[in-house]
Amino acid sequence: MEGNPKMWMRYLQGRCGSKAIALSITFVLGGCAISPYPVDKQEIADVVQRDRDAARAGMPALTAPLSLDEAIARALKFNLDHRTRILEQALAIGQLDASRFDMLPRLVANAGYTDRDEENIRRATDSVTGEASLANPYISSERRHTTSDMTFSWNILDFGASYYAGKQQADRVLIASERRRKSMHHLIQNVRTAFWRAIAAEKLQADIAVTIQEAETALANSQRVEAERIKEPIEALRYQRALLENLRLLENVSRELTSARVELAGLVGLTPSTQYTLLEPTEDQSKLTPLNTPVEQLEEMALTNNADLREQFYNVRIAAHETRRALLKLLPGLSFDYGYNHDSDDYLINNNWNEASMRVSFNLFNVFSAPSQLKSAKAEKTLAENRRMALQMTVLTQLHLARQQYSDALRHYQRADAIAQVDTRWMELTRNRQESQIDSQLDRVSVGVSAILSRLRRFEAIAKAQEAAGRMQATLGITPNIGSVDELTLPDLTRTMHELLKSGVLAEQMAPVPQM
Repeated sequence: MEGNPKMWMRYLQGRCGSKAIALSITFVLGGCAISPYPVDKQEIADVVQRDRDAARAGMPALTAPLSLDEAIARALKFNLDHRTRILEQALAIGQLDASRFDMLPRLVANAGYTDRDEENIRRATDSVTGEASLANPYISSERRHTTSDMTFSWNILDFGASYYAGKQQADRVLIASERRRKSMHHLIQNVRTAFWRAIAAEKLQADIAVTIQEAETALANSQRVEAERIKEPIEALRYQRALLENLRLLENVSRELTSARVELAGLVGLTPSTQYTLLEPTEDQSKLTPLNTPVEQLEEMALTNNADLREQFYNVRIAAHETRRALLKLLPGLSFDYGYNHDSDDYLINNNWNEASMRVSFNLFNVFSAPSQLKSAKAEKTLAENRRMALQMTVLTQLHLARQQYSDALRHYQRADAIAQVDTRWMELTRNRQESQIDSQLDRVSVGVSAILSRLRRFEAIAKAQEAAGRMQATLGITPNIGSVDELTLPDLTRTMHELLKSGVLAEQMAPVPQM
């Protein structure tokens, strides 16, 4: 029959009947009908609109100037990346709840129906002579009958493996919690930095526009003077060169500051096109205090609370549990079964019966694979321990770098603040001088640009210091004691962040960190 489709079809029809052939052809044709199905533009547009609506669901409108404490509160509640971390933690908790059921014994219920088109007729052979029995062939079961059973089964090895798998999943829940803490640290740090850059944009844009207009007016006057030959061309060109350099600086500053507002809007959950104003933090919310805590105490705090390091501790425990699971697989399996059975076949004398069994099984090839499995499990644990030790050194290095960066940023801010105050007074004095000479326009523009750049550097120094403080908090594992973000309303969370910011950017108000 090989290579002859017609003979195969006749064979299948004789053996299985036309219904089986029709069913087989249906499955074959159905499988062949699968083809790529691209997503059309309308479906994409609908999904995008639903996602945007879901992202804005429950988000209060911004009706007042945005303060730093409200910006952090909005970011914690509505930032989508942070919400993803929260959902990952919820998923891990759900998987832990599901893994607990794997340790329970199995209770399986089965039901079935059997239908034959021919009677189940059997012949017999004499067990002594080997000759065919002279008795007529007999029927041993009904053509149609139903079966059902309910079996209780418990395997000790499955229970042990499920127990250690549950322990591993419990550690994964804690890992998800540490990743959420790390996400919160980075989010608060980024909001602080972007907020101060956006404050700089809001405070400086008006002065930048005025100074650019003055520079362009002075440039036009200089070009007129050059054309009329009132001064030497070299002096006019030198003058224009200075004005154009100042214009270039101002335009670069304006371009950099414009992106800060878009970045802040994205962090707090607003659309990039949202128009909003900012409320500059009070002095007690933005004060930068020297870090006087002894470095030994900081090192101990970092090694105890750092989110990345605590995650590695949990990874080592997971590896240790995996070693124990590997050992369990090498032991003989012991299972207990007890079940109730029913069969409606009238040829059976006992249609209902209970059945109990105990089985011991052992995979003989484990004798050969055991050394490799144990070696692999121990190597995995050793690798996790080495990663933990390496990360300890990395965390200590990050701590000392963050400490140094914060001290440098604090000194840089103090210097930038003093320079900004001097340049601001200088600009005010220059603008108050009523002089009509063309050279005075260059002086006013130059002094104005210097004042704007000094104020910009002051705001940048604040942002850098806030960023360094956030990096220090993340390294130390300092977590704001704010409770559950989902349970707090936005006003309550804003008030909580307001009190924390009043305590200082490096306030050690930590939530209790779970013990490992």
